[in-house]
Amino acid sequence: MFTPSPMLLKLLYTRGSLHNTPEGVAFSIKNRLDTVRITRVEAVVLDGNRIGVEQIALDLGGGDVRPATTFNADAAGFTLPVGQSATFHLHTGHLPEGLHTVQVQFSADPFGDLSVEVEDSITNLPAQGHKIPRSEQDDYADDAIRARQRFAEEFSGQQFQHLKHYSFDAHDLQGNCEHFTGVAQIPVGLAGPLRVNGEHAQGDFLIPLATTEGTLVASYNRGIQLLNLCGGAKCTVIGDAMQRAPVFVFDDARGARDFGRWVEEEISRIRPEAESTSRVAKLQYIDTYLANKFAYLRFNFSTGDAAGQNMVGRATFAACSWILENYKGAPIRHFYLESNFATDKKASQINVMRTRGKRVVAEAVIKRDILQQRMRVTPEQLAYHGQVSNVGAFISGANNNGAHSANGITAMFIATGQDVANVSESSAGVLYSEITPEGDLYISITIPSLIVATHGGGTGLATQNEFLRMLGCVGRGTVNKFAEIVAGVVLAGELSLGAAISSSDWVSSHEQYGRNR
Repeated sequence: MFTPSPMLLKLLYTRGSLHNTPEGVAFSIKNRLDTVRITRVEAVVLDGNRIGVEQIALDLGGGDVRPATTFNADAAGFTLPVGQSATFHLHTGHLPEGLHTVQVQFSADPFGDLSVEVEDSITNLPAQGHKIPRSEQDDYADDAIRARQRFAEEFSGQQFQHLKHYSFDAHDLQGNCEHFTGVAQIPVGLAGPLRVNGEHAQGDFLIPLATTEGTLVASYNRGIQLLNLCGGAKCTVIGDAMQRAPVFVFDDARGARDFGRWVEEEISRIRPEAESTSRVAKLQYIDTYLANKFAYLRFNFSTGDAAGQNMVGRATFAACSWILENYKGAPIRHFYLESNFATDKKASQINVMRTRGKRVVAEAVIKRDILQQRMRVTPEQLAYHGQVSNVGAFISGANNNGAHSANGITAMFIATGQDVANVSESSAGVLYSEITPEGDLYISITIPSLIVATHGGGTGLATQNEFLRMLGCVGRGTVNKFAEIVAGVVLAGELSLGAAISSSDWVSSHEQYGRNR
């Protein structure tokens, strides 16, 4: 458990929640730290006026509303999990429109006495013209879902047949989808089996590809057949790191520089603070980058079988709280948990260089005679084509000198419940080929920021989990296996499309298999 600094305590208050009620005034506090037990509410101070505990009631959600006096009399207190809000109802006079100061004084185990002091405003906003229906009691119940379906039909003037039909309990979607209304059915084709010679994935694997692009499954299947005839894809995970990158703002560059040195010296004390929030997240190292009067810290974690963005956000938050409390150098003027330097959901050069997610390599030696027979190209043609393409990728500023790794990655991501937006980082690739002394083609691709998971997120949902089971990638310790399989699929796609372009089969294949007019 970590000690929250006053700067972080301000983040507990939900900005914009201050409003007048028939009984008085209300606002919300949301637990953004760690699961705690609220043991006492001392007082609320509005614009300097103290509101005693006898005038306060707490709404904990689900109809659980209790006077603070009754609550304080219970020594056990109440548990407030991470992400849950508590609404404070104050029996007092209404507040006028404008800015107001709010101070909440309370005690929480194990933090002790806490005080949150913020500024908020009351503004009369116009009511929304249309509002999507939802149920406070159970928003995943059939009645709530049907109400949204009717709303969508009435709003759009259309009747919907297919989106309403699904085969799972909608309650399983809690934590994955809000305002659930229906499903988008994506066709899934099978390619393979693909022979993978990895350290974690060993054997033949059927590959599910969710796509609406004609020729995609056929193209990957063609590349897989070529790889299999040459012994399969050799796949290796060579790096593993997930980041959160906070920034600390100082008065000048020297303050930022000295802070960076202090962080480096205190890593042994920062690490247990970060790891106190999770049994899985392990802090590997912290990179410090300085610019102007800013110190950017790039926290690097391993996250087990989860992709881990939320996990490392929480861990970094705990570490930064300790830092804010314990750094005694130049004053920290501002702090932001994410500085846009982790480049979440964005392609970036730092992820290519330093790894985000899994850094994985797939490689193979393609026999000369098999390449010519199956793909109608020679190793020299493909290698030369690769050199020409390297120039095109360089002058265009692309993050990948290969052909289309995002195709296979996206199709596998959709099928297996990955966060599809992570294709932004995962699409980066470094393709390399050469002619061996025997006249064969050596080809490899490095995927420097492949963000995958076999636990958490959408991986446990109905069809997504079934496709992961098809790959044998369910259960503890399977994420590197999945990463190796994905890399092998990407390599197959590079071989297939590269050969199709080199042999001028690309357009004719799309004309034959990919037209739907």
